[in-house]
Amino acid sequence: MKLPLFKIHWDDDDLHAVNRVIEEGGRWCIGPDVVTFEQRLCQDIGINNCITYNSGGSALHALMIAHGIGPSDEVIVPSFTFIATAMAPLYVGARPVFADIEEMSLGLDPDDVLNKITPRTRALMPIHFGGFPCLVNDLREIAEDAGLIFIEDAAEAYGAEVNGRRVGTLSDSAIFSFCQNKIFTTGEGGCAVTNDDNVARKLRLVQSYGRQMDGDYFSTSEGIDYVDVGYNWRMSSMAAALGLSQLKRVDELIKRRRDNASYLDSKLSSIDGLEILRPRQEEFAVYQMYTIRVVEGKEVRDALSSYLKKRGITTKIYFDPVHNYSVFRNLGLSDTILPTTQKISSQVLTLPFYPNMSEGEMNVLVGAIEDFFEGENNE
Repeated sequence: MKLPLFKIHWDDDDLHAVNRVIEEGGRWCIGPDVVTFEQRLCQDIGINNCITYNSGGSALHALMIAHGIGPSDEVIVPSFTFIATAMAPLYVGARPVFADIEEMSLGLDPDDVLNKITPRTRALMPIHFGGFPCLVNDLREIAEDAGLIFIEDAAEAYGAEVNGRRVGTLSDSAIFSFCQNKIFTTGEGGCAVTNDDNVARKLRLVQSYGRQMDGDYFSTSEGIDYVDVGYNWRMSSMAAALGLSQLKRVDELIKRRRDNASYLDSKLSSIDGLEILRPRQEEFAVYQMYTIRVVEGKEVRDALSSYLKKRGITTKIYFDPVHNYSVFRNLGLSDTILPTTQKISSQVLTLPFYPNMSEGEMNVLVGAIEDFFEGENNE
């Protein structure tokens, strides 16, 4: 049995949704499905404004612009993240400042964030790792006290909650990703959300060349104006139609993820040498991926990964510390000490995980890990 890292969950409704847009033959771009998708996302998340983009990374870039972040500004981010989080400040000439993480949610550590605030700090941008909420309320309080813009990179956490409140609604603005391995998917895609109407107006301008108009650019004969610098970061109508179809069953997909995670937790928690991630009592995690920690660190973790690969089981390291990458070293941004980030990054291993993962597949995965820790790794 071969176990991939993830499988996309799709059904005939997804095919029909995309085919319908194609067969209509005229509004593949800036079509009504995009508007409807944004409206449905607002309703589902509980937010006033949603602007879709061609990727979560574009949405992050757009938020930097919409919030007026620029040269001489600093944005506090984790190094334990996908690189888009740390690159977003660079897009507008700002400087990412890396803070350490805490060991339970693997999100930003509020204590270290306090140590990283300077007179140039403009914004604070945590992530919610793998669908686990970070200490978002503590971080928001820090941002409020320091007068900072607070942005959630919730790319991996659609549907997650803290004390019954949705991730993405706990900040000034947030982004979600709809890339293929996320909670639900449009293939590529993402969105920015906010309750600030002025920020939303700027996000809309940035999304489509700074164009100010009502209606469909491709069919209107009315005059238009370009009022700001913008980009072509729009989501296609086919992607939006796919998103609408997937969004209808997002609660089912999250339930399946949580049920599968509970099963794996019950099996793996008894293996000496492993630690599993658990949400805090007040948190509702959505398990965008399933990540374990190999306590002994990199050597054993890498040996486990190699062993599983030989058994046809795909694993991946999410994440290596991004501040160690060449792009940040070359910019002089790697001179920072992040002991917990370094420790966690040497331990984490993301395992195969998807909504329609069968009990048989999970048993194969668990059995292989048990075999490794029982000594078969020497074979």
